[in-house]
Amino acid sequence: MSENAKDGVWFIYDGECPMCTNAAHAIRIKQKFGALHLVNARKDSNNDILKQATERGYDLDEGMVIFHANKFYHGKDALKFMAIHGDGKNAFTLLCKSLFWSDSISRLTYPWMRGTRNMLLRKRNAGRIDNLHCKNEPIFKPIFGDAWDALPPVLQKHYANRPYTDDRVTVKGTLDVYCAKHMLLLAPIIKLIGLVPPANEKNVPVTVHFDSKPDTKEFCFTRIFHFKDKTPYEFRSRMVQIKDKEVVEIMRFGFSWRMHYLWQDGKVILQHKGYALKAFGHFIPLPFTILFGRGDAAEWAIDDNKFEMYTSVTHPWLGKIYEYKGRFEIAK
Repeated sequence: MSENAKDGVWFIYDGECPMCTNAAHAIRIKQKFGALHLVNARKDSNNDILKQATERGYDLDEGMVIFHANKFYHGKDALKFMAIHGDGKNAFTLLCKSLFWSDSISRLTYPWMRGTRNMLLRKRNAGRIDNLHCKNEPIFKPIFGDAWDALPPVLQKHYANRPYTDDRVTVKGTLDVYCAKHMLLLAPIIKLIGLVPPANEKNVPVTVHFDSKPDTKEFCFTRIFHFKDKTPYEFRSRMVQIKDKEVVEIMRFGFSWRMHYLWQDGKVILQHKGYALKAFGHFIPLPFTILFGRGDAAEWAIDDNKFEMYTSVTHPWLGKIYEYKGRFEIAK
């Protein structure tokens, strides 16, 4: 594509999303920016600007892209561009100006808009654009980064799930579960929130399913604890990457644990970063470390099909208040 052909503003959008399509056809830009070129990412896959956006790592399933003056704007930055440079007489531009005129407001409003877009796509049974070919790589590969290739085979199998698929990995093993006495008094609340099992028992048979889902990048857990003389206890959660190596584990009612995922000294380290509440697409920090203690975990290989792990919660005054540890084998 010639430099002249790149003049004006290029708007790359999802043609299956009614909100994105309406936005693309409603937006008007100030005359000084030249012509507005619309690129339907699902139909115009050979477009040079779209290819450049993909090469730069812009995920079109996470937001629209605007290209102008050799610069790309993605997601909330694209909407902010429209808010600033759109024709003020246009209704859609006025909406952008009200919702995205500042970075602070954009951080609040954009997750809501992105969530609405994803809901509309699910209702239309529209698949992902997947311009970055995420389905070809494990969810955790970009989280580990360059360290991925250093992971032992068993841990690569453990984290083999790809996004936007129905992948499932199953592991089976036994865990020693420890819960401090005062934590046992909170068992009804712990069960209501859907947290770790409040129990004390050794050699508990546990099955864990790691699942992907066709409409998300989330890494989903189902842990099934088979305690003696008790109904199996299920602990469900899902993990999602926030940025770089930062991951958040989301449990029932949006209660979340933030952590750094690291490969260090032959172990996968889950390093505590605090607690949060997921609400309206945002993770709102909760000052609960002083109340609940800090959570930490680690995993390491035993052989090509087995690994050991532990998870612990340590309170700053009361010491260790919860722990489970044991060995797992890849079953499927």
